[in-house]
Amino acid sequence: MAFNFNHDDGDGSGPAPMAEINIIPLVDVMLVLLIITMITSPFLERGVDVNLPVAEGKNLRSGQSAEEPVTLFVSKDMNIRIGQTSLRIGDLSEKLKLVFKSRVGKELFVKADKEVPYGFVAEIMAKVQSAGILKVGLVTQAD
Repeated sequence: MAFNFNHDDGDGSGPAPMAEINIIPLVDVMLVLLIITMITSPFLERGVDVNLPVAEGKNLRSGQSAEEPVTLFVSKDMNIRIGQTSLRIGDLSEKLKLVFKSRVGKELFVKADKEVPYGFVAEIMAKVQSAGILKVGLVTQAD
């Protein structure tokens, strides 16, 4: 605790203790601890050396099957096709359930004309999701 020797509180009992907390020593200690941590931490992050085995396998992405991907086509006059089969938007969810029933990978690609209204594509996406297909790719043309 720090004392102020130049001040008398007036009752003649001597100097009064300071009522303020001195945080400078605390800051000094914290800075030293921070510097020690910064210096030693790079040495602690060394991993274990492991000799990994070599294996041969098919060049497939994780979870991807060798099946041909399913593509949903939407023309500018809002006709929907899966492959060569034309269908109405009301039948889309049931048709997708039938198509993906026997497939391992549930991934669908959507090729829609750029003149198709946004609301119609959103409705198609809702039908796709209700069929249980969560991986959907929107196919675009490169510049």
